[in-house]
Amino acid sequence: MKNYSILVFMLFSIKNMAQTDAKIKFQKNKYDLAVSYYKKADFKNALDLFSIASKLKPENELGKESIKKVDALKTILRDEALSHIVGTWKMTGDKPTWVQTDNIEKNEIEEIVEISEEKILFYEMDKKTQIKKMIKAEDLKYYNKDASDAAFSDIILSDGTIWSCLLNKETNVLRVINVAKKTETGVEKITSDNEEAFFVKIK
Repeated sequence: MKNYSILVFMLFSIKNMAQTDAKIKFQKNKYDLAVSYYKKADFKNALDLFSIASKLKPENELGKESIKKVDALKTILRDEALSHIVGTWKMTGDKPTWVQTDNIEKNEIEEIVEISEEKILFYEMDKKTQIKKMIKAEDLKYYNKDASDAAFSDIILSDGTIWSCLLNKETNVLRVINVAKKTETGVEKITSDNEEAFFVKIK
């Protein structure tokens, strides 16, 4: 019985070692691929792959190095995105501009958002008088689920809502999607019927 127990233990240990080796090999593959994208300045793909590598074995050297790269790449990508997003935006509705109806043009009030490197200011503007009234001001605060998370464009507002910001540089259209809400009990993901809005840059 004792010999049988030893045999089972040895087989179990060998299996675990094989699984660990396979995991490390997979991690190394993702890390090397991430480095190749990084060298090509394809920072988005590099971030995704470094994120995967950091989660596979966070305690080893590759895992630790990957998490450093994730943090650095988030900063690079956020700064690059912010250089395009800073400015004044007009909300066009909850659908892309090419499927908008005439109703948006009939509205007497326009919703305007001014984005700086630190603040997001929300206004209502009377179309006739061009007078703007500030509705609220928010700090521009990025949301980080965890250190290894690859999401870099999510922002969190003071009410706990988390918005994913997607910029189309060719059309200068900004799409924001409410992807989650942070409460006292945690973060609740929103996977269906997400609230969203589209903005066009006017200044």
